Amino acid sequence: MLLSTFKLLLQSVSSLRFELPDGSFVPAHFHITEVGKVQKHYIDCGGTVRTESKVNFQLWEANDFDHSLAPSKLLNIIHLSEEKIGISDDEIEVEYQMQTIGKFGIEFNGDHFVLTATQTDCLAKDKCGIPETKLKMSLSSLTTKSDSSSCCTPGSGCC
Repeated sequence: MLLSTFKLLLQSVSSLRFELPDGSFVPAHFHITEVGKVQKHYIDCGGTVRTESKVNFQLWEANDFDHSLAPSKLLNIIHLSEEKIGISDDEIEVEYQMQTIGKFGIEFNGDHFVLTATQTDCLAKDKCGIPETKLKMSLSSLTTKSDSSSCCTPGSGCC
C-alpha cells in the first residue's frame, strides 16, 4: 500500500487495528516507535544494481495498557516525517516484534489494516537458470530404468 492510500484510510477509521497474518491482532496498546524512510541500494545475484525506497512503520508494545494511538495522531506523525525527513509516497513496510523482527506489507480489508506476509525472491531468475514457471510434464512421458512392460502405464487399467 502506498503512503498516500494509507493517509486517506486514516481519515476514515475511528481506531487503529492491525491484524497479523495468523488472524490475531497487534494489541490495542501498541506504539509506533518509528516512521522512517528506508532506502536500499544493492546488486542482485545476476549483477543488476537496484535501488528501492519504502516507508517504514515500527510497531511496538509495552506494558502501558492504557495507551491507544488515534488515527489522527498517526497522521500528524506522518506529516511531520514528510516535513522533517522527506518520506515520499512509497510502499509501506511494517516491522513488528515476534520471535524476531517481522517485516510485513499492509492492506485494508474495509474495517481494519491487515499485515501481509512478505517473501524473499530471486530477481535474476533468467541469469540463475531458474525457470519462471514450473515445468509441466505428462506422466505418460516418464519412464523407469526397469523394463517398462513390468509397470503400469496410464490407461492400462492395472491400478
